[in-house]
Amino acid sequence: MKKTNAIRLLDKQKIKYETVEYTVDETDLSAPTVASKLGQNVEQVFKTLVLRGDKTGVFVCVIPGNDEVDLKKAAKISGNKKAEMIQMKELLPLTGYIRGGCTPIGMKKPYPNYIHHSCLDFDFIFISAGQRGMQIKLNPKNLIDFARMEVGELI
Repeated sequence: MKKTNAIRLLDKQKIKYETVEYTVDETDLSAPTVASKLGQNVEQVFKTLVLRGDKTGVFVCVIPGNDEVDLKKAAKISGNKKAEMIQMKELLPLTGYIRGGCTPIGMKKPYPNYIHHSCLDFDFIFISAGQRGMQIKLNPKNLIDFARMEVGELI
C-alpha cells in the first residue's frame, strides 16, 4: 500500500489509524458511493470541501458524506460574511489534492479547518487518505487535535 503524505504525517505524530482501500469509480466519486464500497454508514464517511471566504480567504470544511455544506454557516464559523466553494481547477494548486482524494491533512498550506460536530457522535470516522481509492479510519478527536480543527455547525 502506497503511503500518502497524510499517512506519513499521522505516522510521524504516532496517531492511531487504519487505512481502507476501495475500487474507484471515476464516474462517481461521491461520498455515498465510497461509503457503500467501504460497507460503512455514510454519516461516518466525511468529505473535505475547500471554500473561500470574503474576508479570510481559503478554508476547509469537513462534513458528513450525505450532506451539503451550508455556505452561510460556513461563512459565520470562519469569520466571513460570505463564502463559496472554490472552483474545481483551483483544488490541486491550492491543496495538492485532486477531487475525490482531498483530505484536511497535509495540504500545501495550513488552512483553517472546520469539522461538523456530528463527528463526535462516533468512535471513528473515515476521511480521504489523500488519493482516490483510499480512506483513513480514525478517532475524530485525534483528527480534530492533529489538524487543529474547530468543531461546529456546517450543514
